[in-house]
Amino acid sequence: MSPSPPSEPGAPPEPSGAGSPGGSGAADGAEGADRADGEAPDVGAPELRSAAEAILVVADEPVTTEAIAQALGLEEGAAHELLEDLAAEYRGEHAGSRPRGFVLRRAAGGWRLASAPRHSDLVEAFVVGGATARLSQAALETLAVIAYRQPVTRGRVAAIRGVNVDGVVRTLHARGLIEETGAEPSGAILYRTTPEFLEYLGIDSLEELPPLAPYLPGAESLADIAEEMTDRSMR
Repeated sequence: MSPSPPSEPGAPPEPSGAGSPGGSGAADGAEGADRADGEAPDVGAPELRSAAEAILVVADEPVTTEAIAQALGLEEGAAHELLEDLAAEYRGEHAGSRPRGFVLRRAAGGWRLASAPRHSDLVEAFVVGGATARLSQAALETLAVIAYRQPVTRGRVAAIRGVNVDGVVRTLHARGLIEETGAEPSGAILYRTTPEFLEYLGIDSLEELPPLAPYLPGAESLADIAEEMTDRSMR
C-alpha cells in the first residue's frame, strides 16, 4: 500500500466526511439546517390547502392572513401565497381547474368565502324565493337569540347555539327580519331585528316578547320561544 501524499504547506485539513455521499460532518449538518429553515412550504400540499379551507368555511367573519398563518404554523408570507393560490384555483386559473361556484375574496382586511358573482341572480332567487315559507326551527331559534341579545354578532349567536349560523343569518337577513347595525371594533358585523320582525310576530314592540331578557334563555327555552314565534306568526 502506498503512503498518502503529504499535504501542501498551509492547506487546511479536509473536513471529515466531506465530498462523500454519506458524510455527516458539521458542514453537512449546517447545510441541512439552513435548507430546512429557508425552504418555503409547498402551498400546493393537499393537506395544507384543505386545512386552510376548513378554517375559511367555519369562520363567520373575514379571517386575516396572520390568523391563517398562526393556525397552520406558517410564515405570514407563505400563508398569503397559499390564500392567493387558493383564490386563483377557485377562479379556474390553474391548469386543469375550472371556475367554482364560490370565490375566496378579500374583505374587511381578511379573507372570506362567498358565492361567485356570476351566480348572484340565481343565489338571490334561491334565497328570496323561500320568503313566503315558514321559518325552520333553526331559523326561529337563531332569531330568538338575536331578538334577546341584539345587537349581536354572528359569532356570538353561533357560540350560544353551538352550531354554524351563517346560512340561517343570511336567510333571516334576506327575508328582512334582521338587519346590520354597525360593527364591533374587531370588524364583526352586529345584527338586530327589524320592524318586519315585529310584524311577523304580530306584536308592537320587543317588550311584548316573553319576559326573559336580559337573561339569555337556555336551549330548551329557545325551543319554546321558537314554538311561540311560530304560533304568533300563524295567527
